[in-house]
Amino acid sequence: MAEPLKKIYQETIVPKLKEQFSYTNIHQVPRVVKVTVNRGLGEASQNAKALESSLSELATITGQKPVVTRAKKAIAGFKIRQGMPVGIMVTLRSKRMYAFLERLINLALPRIRDFRGVSPRSFDGRGNYTLGIREQLIFPEIDYDSIDQIRGMDISIITTANTDEEGRALLKEMGMPFREK
Repeated sequence: MAEPLKKIYQETIVPKLKEQFSYTNIHQVPRVVKVTVNRGLGEASQNAKALESSLSELATITGQKPVVTRAKKAIAGFKIRQGMPVGIMVTLRSKRMYAFLERLINLALPRIRDFRGVSPRSFDGRGNYTLGIREQLIFPEIDYDSIDQIRGMDISIITTANTDEEGRALLKEMGMPFREK
């Protein structure tokens, strides 16, 4: 079996980034703090089954029970009342985070149709990266016959990097397949 991502990070990525950005202290080297997986469910307000199936799907993908996010205020145009479920999210840290990142980079992303790499422009200015996935089928844990509808999700990777350049270098070393502009 291949080396776990955390071990690779500590043994090869940290020295490489330390040299590349000429850090004096090991704690200056950017690291991944958490990964949040978020899925908006507009139809959950009318369809309780959509919420249930999404909860079990996200739990299967991440290995952690998702939290239901609820509407903060009523929006009549969207037929939403305050407190209605509008989405689900999971925040992953430490071991589960590294395990999820490893599966995302090595198994899920290469399974996307016509995949040429993820956009290098999806950084937020502070070294955090967000990518949207159109369908949950790219994860090997999801059985094609068990899903009722194809739904996407947003995955945010939060790092301690100060700039986009540092965040990009960290994720590139971890194996994130960035597309050449």
